[in-house]
Amino acid sequence: MSMKFIRNPLSALLIGCMGTAFSAHADIVIGVAGPFSGPNATYGDQYWRGATQAAEDINAAGGIKGEKITLVQGDDACEPKQAVAVANRLVDQSHVAAVVGHFCSSSTMPASEVYNDAGIIAITPGSTNPQVTERGMSEMFRMCGRDDQQGLVASNFIIDKLKAKKVAIIHDKDTYGQGLADATKAELNKRGVKEVLYEGLSRGEKDFNALVTKIRSVNPDVVYFGGCHPEAGPLVRQMREQGVKAEFFSGDCIVNEEMVTAAGGPQYTTGVLMTFGKDPRLIPEGKAVIAKFRANKFEPEGYTLYSYASVQAIAAAFNAVGPDSAKASEWLKSHSVDTVMGKKEWDSKGDLKVSDYIVYKWDDKGKYQQLP
Repeated sequence: MSMKFIRNPLSALLIGCMGTAFSAHADIVIGVAGPFSGPNATYGDQYWRGATQAAEDINAAGGIKGEKITLVQGDDACEPKQAVAVANRLVDQSHVAAVVGHFCSSSTMPASEVYNDAGIIAITPGSTNPQVTERGMSEMFRMCGRDDQQGLVASNFIIDKLKAKKVAIIHDKDTYGQGLADATKAELNKRGVKEVLYEGLSRGEKDFNALVTKIRSVNPDVVYFGGCHPEAGPLVRQMREQGVKAEFFSGDCIVNEEMVTAAGGPQYTTGVLMTFGKDPRLIPEGKAVIAKFRANKFEPEGYTLYSYASVQAIAAAFNAVGPDSAKASEWLKSHSVDTVMGKKEWDSKGDLKVSDYIVYKWDDKGKYQQLP
């Protein structure tokens, strides 16, 4: 998938490319890092659109201590080595004051080592592996929850609502996907449900028929998948084609309508369950911003508003103490920030003090709705 940008007059001023002169003219440069190419590029697009609108709105309100925000983009394609190269370019060439990113936990963790060494604050809108904030990095923050929190919500729903006795657990062998699967598995095991199958698949694969045959042989009530929509879609389609009727449950990496496309249509995704934070589009604080997105014919689903809120948090801290990452990090850990997603507060690790994971269900129109 190619890069996508918002086409409006001010966003043209915000778009920066690595190694260009854009950053040289910036007052406050913020990097936006994530997958802008590859199978997960839809999440990079969400990050960019959210951050761009936030920068536009903050600049219109006076910026950061009177200085404007300029954004510079870094494409890691959800590849760890590329993420490190992106991080180094953001630090050494673009001279960023802060970073919103990355997306895949397997990219966020090595890239954050670079930011940590450079003393640059980073907020990830979407990386949920617990180790992102468990490594003692004082300037690493999260605008989302963690896999151990997400796994608890999923396991309780599987046991209490679905009354499942037999659960097959599949993961994509990635830091995020396997981490989420293992977190859910651990919570299921705590409650006495032992998985009937635990298997990995590889990112980029499309033919899962051999795996589906294994799944069918154990006749599970639920198939839990830790991974993203490029693999989740074909997997659920091939399950249905082979007559596997088990509930399909996944996490926050299928929270976009490309899940339906990857599966081949809503006839395959109807009834699919997933965990994600409470829909920020339903939070009153975001009403005006959401209207702006929709006026530009863009639906701010998935991580769009998480990215917007991340820029807000950085701006709030810099407005309070100046563009000093160490001071900004200390400030965020002792102050709340009013964001498009409501009031946010962080603990000493950089995690949100309140996690709001809930369960969603995909309908026959190819849309997802949060369950009561």
